[in-house]
Amino acid sequence: MSELKNVLLAENRTICQSEGQIVSDMNGEKVMLSISNGKYYNLGTTGGAIWELIRTPITFDGIIVNLTEKYDVKKEECEKEVINFLELLWKEDLVKVSNIA
Repeated sequence: MSELKNVLLAENRTICQSEGQIVSDMNGEKVMLSISNGKYYNLGTTGGAIWELIRTPITFDGIIVNLTEKYDVKKEECEKEVINFLELLWKEDLVKVSNIA
């Protein structure tokens, strides 16, 4: 189990965007420039949907509920893919995990 997965599945944790990114919509896909590291990222369509969900702090379960309602995907597969995506963002310091206040 990944380190981020352990953190996200802990009670009272939320995930949200880190500050310092410029995001644009290009033909339905989100692309992002990180001001802090100078890198460009193509988040794609589904990644863009996740990015919008984490604009404000949200729980991992909240992300999964939103995505399984929006897309035809099984919960287990959705959880796996969301963890993989968030882990990539987390390693690049593009998201932060916090305790619920």
